Amino acid sequence: MTTQANPRPVALRLDRPVEPLRPPTPGEALVRFLDATAQSPWAEQLAPGVLDATELRRAERFARPRDRGSFLVAHVALRLLLGALLDTPPRDLVMSRGACPECGSPSGRPLLRGGGAHFSLAHSRDAVFVACASTPVGVDVEALPAPQVVTQVKHFFHPDESVELAALPPAERAAAFATLWARKEAHLKGVGVGLAHDGHRRYLGTGPAAEAVRPPWSLTDLPSPEGFAAALALRAPTVSCY
Repeated sequence: MTTQANPRPVALRLDRPVEPLRPPTPGEALVRFLDATAQSPWAEQLAPGVLDATELRRAERFARPRDRGSFLVAHVALRLLLGALLDTPPRDLVMSRGACPECGSPSGRPLLRGGGAHFSLAHSRDAVFVACASTPVGVDVEALPAPQVVTQVKHFFHPDESVELAALPPAERAAAFATLWARKEAHLKGVGVGLAHDGHRRYLGTGPAAEAVRPPWSLTDLPSPEGFAAALALRAPTVSCY
């Protein structure tokens, strides 16, 4: 399915085997959405045979079951998709971090040993998104914030973005804020730069996502559940999802 303006992620269920997948071509991203509440029981069952020791230890550190469930769903889904794409047992996939392009520390984009695919994941409350591509990719999902959050963290944005948010009717600011934040996180994940650097202050705006970045990057707002905003950044001239 090629829908550059409004790609629609496909729902993924963990209680069914992931069929072999065609690797994405340049300019194309495989995007999947999961409901963490519905899929958490299956993720719990699959995790011991799918995740590596580091991921399992990270899962154990979550104090709240809801957070643990979202983490497990995202990471299990990612490994299942990559395994289907690369015809490799999910647990045999070895992941690491690349160097941050800003500071050189090993905190950049996640990488797959041996290459073969680029990937990104995001989870917020019950919403989980996973993306795979043949070029660097970033995906993010954000829950709509409380009104006070919009005011408290506006310093993270470009000055022009803060002006745009302030100019919106109060009833529209939360949705615009979540959309803008998802765009920034997706783009930063794709580039491999964290919020500790100034990349988040690059202007992306509250207008059409297609106008927010220039080639070789594309930025697309993704359809998401009510109460959330999601975005996909892809290092390619255009974005297609299937």
